[in-house]
Amino acid sequence: MTSIEEKVRCILNAKDLGDITTEFCDFSLKEQNATAEAQGVQPSSSADFVPKVGKTINYIVACVMFNEHDELLMIEEAKPSCAGKWYLPAGRMEQGESITEAAARELFEETGLNAEMTTLLALESAGGSWFRFVLTGRITGGRLKTPADADAESIQALWLRDPKEVPLRANDILNIISIGQAYHQSQKAKQQSDIVRQPVWHNNVLPTRYPHKRNYLRVLAVVRKRATNSMNILISEKNSHHFPTVELHPNRSLHSTLRKFMIEIFGAELPQHRPHGLLSLEHSPSNDDATDGLCLNLLVAFRPALEEISLIGKCIWQELSQPLDEALARILSSKHGSIPLNVIR
Repeated sequence: MTSIEEKVRCILNAKDLGDITTEFCDFSLKEQNATAEAQGVQPSSSADFVPKVGKTINYIVACVMFNEHDELLMIEEAKPSCAGKWYLPAGRMEQGESITEAAARELFEETGLNAEMTTLLALESAGGSWFRFVLTGRITGGRLKTPADADAESIQALWLRDPKEVPLRANDILNIISIGQAYHQSQKAKQQSDIVRQPVWHNNVLPTRYPHKRNYLRVLAVVRKRATNSMNILISEKNSHHFPTVELHPNRSLHSTLRKFMIEIFGAELPQHRPHGLLSLEHSPSNDDATDGLCLNLLVAFRPALEEISLIGKCIWQELSQPLDEALARILSSKHGSIPLNVIR
């Protein structure tokens, strides 16, 4: 049996932890619906919800690509509803695609350029059934699309110094452009100088290829124990030891799902805590195209000391070894230590 410490290392190294069966899910849609009904609230989703791309769930990919001149790759839209407006290369994932395959396809279709994706930059969600995966990478070939190449995908693509030089289709990309710009500058600085201390950025993290039947949020909740100043991680004792895991509700925001799950563990008076960001993300289209589930591995930090936190759910705290304590402390100490999870309201 894999130890808890080995599981933490797997997630930090973007490796999957295997299938999330009923045994490892602490708060399924069925259980969430039962809790709602007990409070006199009619459930808003079937307990049998299955994520299927293009049918029950929308997965969007967006590419934030900079060149050596610090210019951003953008496309002029061709769709009648926004023709002449500019946007990032982006679009819907198709059935049977991985996240990186979808990103590379969209980039080629809209810009004419080939690219290798190197890392996730952010994940955005609206409700529990719309997700936008933001990636960056390096251009490996192709020819930049010109107006002579215009088609239904785009009119042209350009490298721009400032995205505000052109009329944008929407301003919702400005935040992820800022994240991409900061990442690009950090990578340049890393190559140019070893002397200047740079902010700690997460490692290059691409989605771990593992097919899940449902959509899950796996919580890596950490806290300091005052008596020893040691970092402890929350473990569910339901059936067998694992990180607390909740099935994502398709009609609630991720923050709402997380809060309701935390109440199941800590009670209504929640200790002060903060979702820091994603450590990794697991997704792969299933072989039979039956489901397109994913698992988000979210780091959550608690502010009070362990001694001040009460547990009402079937959970315990486990002390981490010094190397893992230090690794997680480094992530928590930096704004860019994990992949931002942005919930769009």
